[in-house]
Amino acid sequence: MSERNIEGGCQCGAVRYVLTGEPVLSAICHCSTCRRANGAPAVAWAMFDKRQLKFTAAQPKKFAPSDGVERGFCAKCGTPISFEAEYLPGLVDITVGSFDDPEAVKPMMHYWHSKHLSWAEFADSLPRYAEFPPLEQ
Repeated sequence: MSERNIEGGCQCGAVRYVLTGEPVLSAICHCSTCRRANGAPAVAWAMFDKRQLKFTAAQPKKFAPSDGVERGFCAKCGTPISFEAEYLPGLVDITVGSFDDPEAVKPMMHYWHSKHLSWAEFADSLPRYAEFPPLEQ
């Protein structure tokens, strides 16, 4: 059986990528910085080992909103693509909304739920973490 590939990219098509294999985790983030960076009440992310990600067209432009953090987006259309942080070495989050098939990865949990908007509650039974959950070592 071959490994699955997930393809995606930005709205205008300038940034394109392929993800190979399964994510480390997938979640819906409710933190205020993700809300602001994505212009949305919450953001679905899929976290992968950086070696699973290959950009096949333009690379995302990087923005460092704080020390040790980089957000990637299309320099042409502005679509949010990625999140990397020093506290998550070797890992990259990719916005599930940028997948060609956003149904390809289902969220496993909600994190930063302590910051969720009262009018944007999801009707699911996924675990909710007040902050970022610990990753298994």
